[in-house]
Amino acid sequence: MHCINMKNMVINTLACIALLAMSFFLASVSDPSPLQDFCVVVNDTKTTVFVNGKVCKDPKVATANDFFFSGLQVPRNTSNKLESMVTQANVAQIPELNTLSISLARIDYAPYGLNPPHTHPRATEILTVLEGTLYGLIHFQLNVGKTKAVAIAALSSQNLGLITITNAVFGSKPAISVDVLTKAFQVDKKVVDYLQSQFWTDNHTN
Repeated sequence: MHCINMKNMVINTLACIALLAMSFFLASVSDPSPLQDFCVVVNDTKTTVFVNGKVCKDPKVATANDFFFSGLQVPRNTSNKLESMVTQANVAQIPELNTLSISLARIDYAPYGLNPPHTHPRATEILTVLEGTLYGLIHFQLNVGKTKAVAIAALSSQNLGLITITNAVFGSKPAISVDVLTKAFQVDKKVVDYLQSQFWTDNHTN
């Protein structure tokens, strides 16, 4: 009887430890909290500190230019297949955004231009329409007006990431099985073959 009680106690203890371990397992795709007031990104790895996936310039030699970006006020050329262009202002363009979990983007649309369905795996977004009329759901925008449109997007990450749905589904390398796509979209194999053969336009500036 004593042996049975001991066995049950050991099993219960192990079960509690396992549950406790699982409760501490967390997954996060957000930007880490900043460790200092600012961390201007720089390419020189010899005299700098590594923070949040980027290398930091010595704060003593930071300049006003590290905090400045001129470009969101400039209309962009929308003469591509999508008839839209995204001007990015993230940590790649503004080094000081490192560790601050924020970025901006300007989107220009020609009449009936489209910013195709996409997701941002590391950010939420709020979009303000500055000009024109846009039709937008989770997550794309379509200019439904007869004139050009402009919007500004604010995102909760310095490096938001982008997954364009059409590119990910029909332009992935290696390609997703035709059998999977024909069944998922309930279309003929010829339609999937045609879509996979297309060149999917990137409407983002670097």
